[in-house]
Amino acid sequence: MINEQIRDREVRLIGPDGAQLGIVSAREAMAKAQEAGLDLVKIAPQAKPPVCKIIDYGKYRYELARKEKEARKKQKTIDVKEVRLSPNIDTNDLKTKVNAARKFLSKGDRVKVTLRFRGREMAHMSSSKHVLDDFADLLSDIATVEKAPKVEGRSMTMFLTEKR
Repeated sequence: MINEQIRDREVRLIGPDGAQLGIVSAREAMAKAQEAGLDLVKIAPQAKPPVCKIIDYGKYRYELARKEKEARKKQKTIDVKEVRLSPNIDTNDLKTKVNAARKFLSKGDRVKVTLRFRGREMAHMSSSKHVLDDFADLLSDIATVEKAPKVEGRSMTMFLTEKR
């Protein structure tokens, strides 16, 4: 709320330099703002009495937008990358998949390791868990198991994250 939109009887006023000017009536605060050639902006409406500050409203909104933009820029999004394996994977193929997962983890992404079962492989699900365990062991130097291997339909999944 700015200027005439402020309907409170009394407000705690902060001057343009950041100094506390005490509790004054809203009219008096508005007069001081106009005298300074600036706007009266309600900063903390939930406080008792509400806190208002004498500032240039356009500049204030610009600063808020800039801070928001900076916060978005510094925000890191964590993607989930998937590595798919089959139960009868060879050791060299497994090492290739481990290197791919290592690259994803070094970039800061989470890795979802999926062991997919087809046809008759469904009968030997429990004996194929060692593939995921081996995968986790090969990455144990840089990764930790976030979610242990779990069977979901025709696949077994496990999540890995980078060690901190």
